[in-house]
Amino acid sequence: MVGQTIQVGKKYAIYLPKKIVEEVGIKEGDVLIVQVRGKDIILKRVEKELKIAKPWARIKAEEVEKVGEEITRKIFE
Repeated sequence: MVGQTIQVGKKYAIYLPKKIVEEVGIKEGDVLIVQVRGKDIILKRVEKELKIAKPWARIKAEEVEKVGEEITRKIFE
């Protein structure tokens, strides 16, 4: 495991050292999760496969409105 001291910059910015980024395999545009455990900050890289789930259904706004109106009518009948 690689460890290195870094300094917090303006607006609390931190820059990850190249050696650590290369070891973990972080690339520009990757998504990281930030967690706090006690007084420790933990960064975890999100695997690309976990980022976005495919939609299981397609529905138009008009269909949602139509169903909402039908439900409202039935409630107030």
